[in-house]
Amino acid sequence: MVSPAAVQDAFIRCLDDAPTKDDPYRHWLLSRALPDEAADGIAALPWAPPPVGDTMGKRDTNNATRSYFCARSRAEHAVCDAVATAFQGRAVTAAIRRTCGVDLAGTSLRIEYCQDTDGFWLEPHTDIGVKKFTMLIYLSKGPDCADWGTDVLDDTRTVVTRAPYAFNGGLVFVPGTNTWHGFAPRPIRGVRKSIIVNYVGPEWRARHELAFPDTPVA
Repeated sequence: MVSPAAVQDAFIRCLDDAPTKDDPYRHWLLSRALPDEAADGIAALPWAPPPVGDTMGKRDTNNATRSYFCARSRAEHAVCDAVATAFQGRAVTAAIRRTCGVDLAGTSLRIEYCQDTDGFWLEPHTDIGVKKFTMLIYLSKGPDCADWGTDVLDDTRTVVTRAPYAFNGGLVFVPGTNTWHGFAPRPIRGVRKSIIVNYVGPEWRARHELAFPDTPVA
């Protein structure tokens, strides 16, 4: 069973080694973001992919079928608890501050588990506002996954690059007015699995989505 300490140590090593990209805005590309045991454990969670209707390019179109590392999930699945406990801890938030320059004190941790299937897409958006930090960690394997990375766009909504999609790799950025990203329509053969890690401000209203709804980050 993976421990919070193992998750913490793996992520800090990953972030310390992550290359920084500045075009079209500052972002970091991750490799081996979690211990393999944790990444495999998340990918094996017994949650069926939600049906895909017309999302209109937004995840919140299907809010009723979204999954989170919430208090209940943490109680039922050890891997959810280990990952959430690590990212709640001061060592991880200090590493994020050191590398990304963002102070997360007073925010709350929100981890969403995504299982996207064919027909899914996301319109360009910035995450600006209540989200203070965004990280995506990709969790699918196989030759059909290579083109499933997040699109990174400039202010004209033109795709500048696409984050490499590799198992246990990912993308980090600090939301701002120019942090446009999305997922242009493309075939998804299988299930595009990922977690989205956000630290959100105290005004976040959907407290049931949070890993520790009554405990802000120290």
